[in-house]
Formats: sequence, C-alpha cells, structure tokens
Amino acid sequence: MPETRDSALRGDCANCFGLCCVALPFAKSADFAVNKSSGEPCRNLQEDFRCGIHTRLRPSGFQGCTVYDCFGAGQQVSQVTFGGVSWREAPETARQMYEVFPVVRQLHELLRYLTEALALPAARPLHAELRAALARVEELTGGTPDALEKLDVAPVRAEVNPLLLRTSELVRATAGGKPKSRRGADLIGKRLRGAKLRGADLRGALLIAADLTGADLTLTDLIGADLRDADLSGADLTGALFLTQPQLNSARGNAATRLPDGFDRPTHWTP
Repeated sequence: MPETRDSALRGDCANCFGLCCVALPFAKSADFAVNKSSGEPCRNLQEDFRCGIHTRLRPSGFQGCTVYDCFGAGQQVSQVTFGGVSWREAPETARQMYEVFPVVRQLHELLRYLTEALALPAARPLHAELRAALARVEELTGGTPDALEKLDVAPVRAEVNPLLLRTSELVRATAGGKPKSRRGADLIGKRLRGAKLRGADLRGALLIAADLTGADLTLTDLIGADLRDADLSGADLTGALFLTQPQLNSARGNAATRLPDGFDRPTHWTP
C-alpha cells in the first residue's frame, strides 16, 4: 500500500472498541434508520465490538455508516490512548473516551493529508515544513486523555492548512494550462458530464448529486469536497489530491471510474 494510504490512518475495526458506533450521535434519516444519542451504543453493536449487520448496512437503512472512516482514530484511542482497556471494562473512562475520539479523528485526518503531501514530488520544496507539521500533529495525537480532551484542534488546522494549500498549488501547476478554481462553489446537481477539470481547485465544493460522468478530475484538489450521490461513472480521478475513501463511498461510480492507487472501489458502485 502506498505511503499516502498508510494503514495506520484507516479504520481498523478489529482493534477498536466500536467508538464510532457509540460516541457519535445520528438522527433518523435517509442515512440512518434510527435516532441515536452520543454515548449510546448502536443497537447493531455486538459484545465483541463488531457490527452485527456490517455486510447489509445499506439495505438495512444505515448508509451513513458505509461512508464513514475514522482515519485510524478508533484503534489509536482504543489501543494507545486508553491502553487497550475498553469502556465496557472500565465504564468510568467512557465519557472521556467518547470526548477524545472525535478530537483524535480530526488529528488523524490532518496526518492523512500531510502524509499524502510528503509523497508528492512536486511538493518537494515544502517537504521540510510538511515533515515538521507532521511531527507536531503526531506529538499531539500521542497525548494523554486529559490533554486530548482539552485540545482545540482549530489552531492546529489553521497551522496546517496553508501548507496544504501551497502543496496543492505546486502539484496542480504541473497539470498545464490555467487550472480552474471552483473552491467552495455550489455545484449541487450540476451537469458536468465530460467536464475538463484537470488540475482544478474544487476544495470544499458542493458536488452533491452532480453529474461528473466521464469528467477529467486528474490532479484535482478535492479536499473537503462534498461528493454525496455525485455520479463519477467513467470519471478519471488519477492523481486527485486529498481525496478520501469516505468521499468515494458517498458517491456513485462504476468499473470504468479510474481511481488513484490505494483506494477501494465501493461495493455499491455499478459494474
């Protein structure tokens, strides 16, 4: 698996105490079949912390679960921060564990982006700064439960984001021409079939239910882009920047969709 898809930065449910199934709340909707409060175990969570309907989440009304990835925060909090002792074994730690989990999830997301940036040859002029930022975030991630519970992640993001922006500019400049900027654009439901978006800046763009069939998304910055129900059938995402598995899982696609190395083709996509 390439360095940018480090397995430590992807969820490992076998080494987690089902934290996303307990710590996070969700409301009854198209994504979740029931209401659940923070700190309340999902009704599908088994005693071994496994999901009882993992292979049938979508038909059972839990589509939201299939598009979530903790970026490895679950196993980090379970096995490192709390030393392998679960909230069932030590109920007095439950509240703090649930508070720490989303903090570490945000830190791991930053680690995921920084790790990817360091693997990009075009970003070599920034590698020293990126390595320093990576080390800083790793140090924070390894903090005590008390330190992590009190940590404000916003300033950390503010420190990392300019580096990721500069990385994006360096990489997208290799695409040639004048890359389009649609940062934060409202493209909900837009017909972008066959669009030439090579090297475009689509950071934070709303692409919900957009038709991107056959679109050229090579070297496109997709950090934070909302791809829910976007049709990526036949699209080319080779070299797409800061794309995550949850983004792909929330979209639609097919066997002709070209993905960057290291990504899994979602099982609900069409042949």
